[in-house]
Amino acid sequence: MFAMIIRWVLFALALLFVAWVVPGISFVSFAAAMWAALVMGIVNVFIRPIFLILTLPINFLTLGLFTFIINALMFLFVAKLVPGFMVAGFVAALLGSLLLSILSAFINRVD
Repeated sequence: MFAMIIRWVLFALALLFVAWVVPGISFVSFAAAMWAALVMGIVNVFIRPIFLILTLPINFLTLGLFTFIINALMFLFVAKLVPGFMVAGFVAALLGSLLLSILSAFINRVD
């Protein structure tokens, strides 16, 4: 339980770092980043797998590169759901999701 809370806080900090690095992504407060991290986790567990299955033929044709598009769309979707989390456009969402994927690979190693 404690490790899950630590990952949640680290993921929120990673989102704040992404907002600091990528122009077009911003947060109003740390609380908004915490909510965005929570909603992003829920979206990644329930909605993203459905989209990955539905777009499997496109993903197969693009050799998996369409997954980046799905990640960016999920990033934009979370920004629409969470007040205080703003993403300016698709390019910002794509860059933000790429950087967040790299950071989350390191965060998931935390036990």
